Amino acid sequence: MQQSASYPDGLDPEELEFQQLYGPWHVSSPQDAARLLDGYPSDWWIAGGWAIEAFTGVRRPHEDVDVSLWRKDVELLREHLKGEWHLWSNAGGRLSPLTDRRPEPPDDADQIWLRRHALAPWEYDLVVNPDRDGRWIFRRDPSLDFALDEITWIASDGLRYITPEMALAYKARLNRPKDEQDLAAALPLLTSTQRTWLAGMINHLHPGHAWLSRITA
Repeated sequence: MQQSASYPDGLDPEELEFQQLYGPWHVSSPQDAARLLDGYPSDWWIAGGWAIEAFTGVRRPHEDVDVSLWRKDVELLREHLKGEWHLWSNAGGRLSPLTDRRPEPPDDADQIWLRRHALAPWEYDLVVNPDRDGRWIFRRDPSLDFALDEITWIASDGLRYITPEMALAYKARLNRPKDEQDLAAALPLLTSTQRTWLAGMINHLHPGHAWLSRITA
């Protein structure tokens, strides 16, 4: 007899659909990521909603923690996690394991998911970021690149986060309820320089976006 699946209460429809397709997801925090990557010999940083929370101090629920690292360092990551974690590349929802026989993610994969074994939940979604001569490439517009220190900062917890203005520039495209929350929390704390940069970037990426009037007010 086929057993019925049980999912946690309170999942929003998007998250429930995800778990029904790919399996359960364990919610990790930036501090969990720091333990995971303790001793990792290259750069890594945290993006997304956790980056906004680190800047604002305003708490909200998170589905996962968005950890970013250089795509060129995937083999360093494999060596660091070997024996403890299974690594799967994600190319538009197409998952494939990274193994000694196939250590490189496909060219179109920009995420690596981690879990401890086949029956365990997913725990981390690592974004593998391309670089151009060591400079961070902005995937919303790959013609743009920045020095890592330009688009990240070190918070009071000692971890490196994407800057709030860059995090919001990413979030503008989807403009989900949680992105609206993050904008509302961060906007009063941005400097005039940060607001000017954010307005210019959003206007470049999404002319006429609804956020523009709020950012420039």
